[in-house]
Amino acid sequence: MKFAVILLVILIISCVFGSFITQNQTLSWYTEHYSERVAAAIIALHLDDVFHSVWFLVIAGVLCLNLILCNLTRIRPIIDKIRRAGKAPERFEGYLKISGVEDPEDVFEKMHFPKPAADETEDGEKRLFASKNRAGLFGAWICHLGILLLIVGFVLGQLTHREYTVYGVAGETKTVGDTGLFLEINDFQVELRDDDTVSEYRSRITVYSAKDPENRASSEVTVNHPADLYGYRFYQNSTGYAATVKVVKEDALLQENVIAAGEGVRIEEKPMLTVFLQAFYPDLFMTSEGPKTASGKMDNPAYLYSLYYGEDLLGMNVLKEGEEIRVDDYVITFSDPENYTLLQVKKDSFTWMALMGGLIILIGLVLAFYLQQENLAAVREDDGTWTVYGRSGKGSVIFKERLEIAAGKPAESEE
Repeated sequence: MKFAVILLVILIISCVFGSFITQNQTLSWYTEHYSERVAAAIIALHLDDVFHSVWFLVIAGVLCLNLILCNLTRIRPIIDKIRRAGKAPERFEGYLKISGVEDPEDVFEKMHFPKPAADETEDGEKRLFASKNRAGLFGAWICHLGILLLIVGFVLGQLTHREYTVYGVAGETKTVGDTGLFLEINDFQVELRDDDTVSEYRSRITVYSAKDPENRASSEVTVNHPADLYGYRFYQNSTGYAATVKVVKEDALLQENVIAAGEGVRIEEKPMLTVFLQAFYPDLFMTSEGPKTASGKMDNPAYLYSLYYGEDLLGMNVLKEGEEIRVDDYVITFSDPENYTLLQVKKDSFTWMALMGGLIILIGLVLAFYLQQENLAAVREDDGTWTVYGRSGKGSVIFKERLEIAAGKPAESEE
């Protein structure tokens, strides 16, 4: 058990690193956000992908083996303990004792014990005995089983987990990574409250397979209501702005592309020339810190763009609706701003195992803390009265109060 605790502490610390260090970034990204030494340590220790690192999975595997062995070695002693708890001991050492009880069965009833079993010792001593909540002795064992399932489910889930990000505007069809699935964005709406804050993101999507395009599944996805389609779960994650980029040369439309803020498009006739939509402002106003938007309403739309030739920045500026970028013989314009939807697509085949592990842990905790194993016995004395003996595995103070109320007499400890 000490070894298991050490492993758990290591895993908890690892999970903290995995939560606070942004995962799956490049060395240059970590160098930019941390020092070079820290960035090198992050990459060397695989803290950039903690939950898929070999050392994390090995520690989790060793902990699972430890828990399996603990459960196997403890099951027999627990069963033996439960059997012993169901039988009256020869002596009542460590029990609470109340003498001079006239009706012991009334005490058993008031203590909510099952009907006591009667027996007689070799000396002719008559005794009554009952026990309850013996299942509580299984509490810790069941907790260990739940932890085992939780860890196994998590590790297998990390090994088989698949996650993709898909974004686009209404009317577009996108591929879902390497799944062979296509996602049609039928509609996307951003519902606002009266104060212009977002109330809900709502996407209507259709998913189909490249192998069977006629077999389509449709659903509506909102932030708190993901959709389950083709064995994947589709989550409404966020939104942003997209716009249509048009490239014209000598009054002829060369290309037209829809790009999201942060994306760029190459000029097909001149691939070294790239235009980026850096940001979109629905209601532009200029400040000393730069452009900002006054509201979410399309009162004064403007586009922040940058133009590159290869890796050289040719220019960056704010372009209002109807204004043009002219470079060489090309005229570039932005128009038709609209919200795009960003969906996360996930598949984890072992979520059920982790959830089952959590449920079993709760059951184990209930057994361990709320089903306290208790014994109650009564021995007939020579004067015809009975001496009642009682013991509780935990919560002895409360048990003593209950026993004294039931017997109507004070209790003392049996040496």
